[in-house]
Amino acid sequence: MKKILVVDDQYGIRVLLCEILQKDGYVMHEAANGVQALKIVEEEKPDLVLLDMKIPGMDGLEILKRIKENHAEVDVIMMTAYGELNLINEAMSLGAITHFAKPFDIDDIREVIKNSLAVS
Repeated sequence: MKKILVVDDQYGIRVLLCEILQKDGYVMHEAANGVQALKIVEEEKPDLVLLDMKIPGMDGLEILKRIKENHAEVDVIMMTAYGELNLINEAMSLGAITHFAKPFDIDDIREVIKNSLAVS
């Protein structure tokens, strides 16, 4: 079974994504900050990470860099409530496979995850 890590400081977003994606058959993990996220990546080796861009402390770009340094094979999808094109472009150049703006359509995310994990 494929493993997905949801990294978001908003509890409601984590719960929503975990509940829906668990019903799709994925093993779900969640983290509220970068330290938790990196620990879970090391211990659980997720296949895909849904990563919020704006997290207090270590931001999404720093978390993305650290994931890709040690686990280049992990697919990362960025989520942001901000239309900051320069940050989105930087995330893509660091290896994110795509991004979604909040509020997002859950079916769109499910489709991208399904397609990404079918390839990997």
